[in-house]
Amino acid sequence: MKVLLTGGAGYIGSHTAVELVEAGYDIVIGDNFSNSKRDVIDRLKKITKKEIKFYEIDFTDYEAVDKLFEEEKFDAVIHFAGLKAVGESCSIPLDYYQNNIDSTLVLLKAMKKYEVENIVFSSSATVYGIPKEVPLKENMPTFCTNPYGWTKYMNEQILKDVAKANPKMSVVLLRYFNPIGAHESGLIGEDPNGIPNNLMPYITQVATKKLPLLSVFGNDYPTKDGTGVRDYIHVVDLAKGHVKAIEFSFKNRGTEVFNLGTGKGYSVLDIVKAFETANEVEVPYVIAERRDGDVAECYADPSKAEQLLKWHAERDLVQMCKDSWNWQQNCTNNF
Repeated sequence: MKVLLTGGAGYIGSHTAVELVEAGYDIVIGDNFSNSKRDVIDRLKKITKKEIKFYEIDFTDYEAVDKLFEEEKFDAVIHFAGLKAVGESCSIPLDYYQNNIDSTLVLLKAMKKYEVENIVFSSSATVYGIPKEVPLKENMPTFCTNPYGWTKYMNEQILKDVAKANPKMSVVLLRYFNPIGAHESGLIGEDPNGIPNNLMPYITQVATKKLPLLSVFGNDYPTKDGTGVRDYIHVVDLAKGHVKAIEFSFKNRGTEVFNLGTGKGYSVLDIVKAFETANEVEVPYVIAERRDGDVAECYADPSKAEQLLKWHAERDLVQMCKDSWNWQQNCTNNF
């Protein structure tokens, strides 16, 4: 089975590429490197010991995407490509709406033309908006507090409508919680261009003294220590969830939604302390103002994925912190 990974050189895409290759899939990666590095492809080859077919491509460019589908006969698509920073989306909303929605529309048009009927979409827990209760279940109401979340929400609706119009389509919507960690090899991990937008890469860069301080956005939330609570999941566990989702898509038609999380909530300060303890390093921090679009608590009920995908997260917070630090040290010293 040949699977296209849009945005496959990115953080989650690259880890999913490894798991798919190890599961026996033939993969093709497409990426424009807007938030990833070219040498990721070479690192993937080192990990998998196999050639990885790659195209540099912008998935908002229909002619380029059409040519890709003409050259490669795909059986399925995993759609990762998209801008992904909550705070940035509030500053440049038009860029987020245009890029994230156009890429999905272009991709779906090509899929329709070339009769590719299986897609797994990289969605987000941000579609739950401000939760009235936790843990979050897939049948709870959806609403968003920021443009990034709305692009995920809108793409989910587009995919649901496409599946409704074509009974042969299989759409799996994966609502991620907060991936951290890195591959045990230390060859791939979260490596953002510029200043990190996510918590763990910021922590690791503070720990290496590349950045002076971690800013903790808000300490007055209604949580145990006043800082935001999230469901942090090891990126390798998340990647394995995509393998299960692809398997599911080949056996089922229509649309299914799955939370991919651990079911446990940790605060920002929990993560800081766990990282310091696991790696015996110091992470100095300051309290800053809340960010627009952030919510107090967000963690998953992953029972549906356990039941239907036969998937559950296996790696604990200590492993997430150790693998993140191992990656950062390798990245700093070798790349």
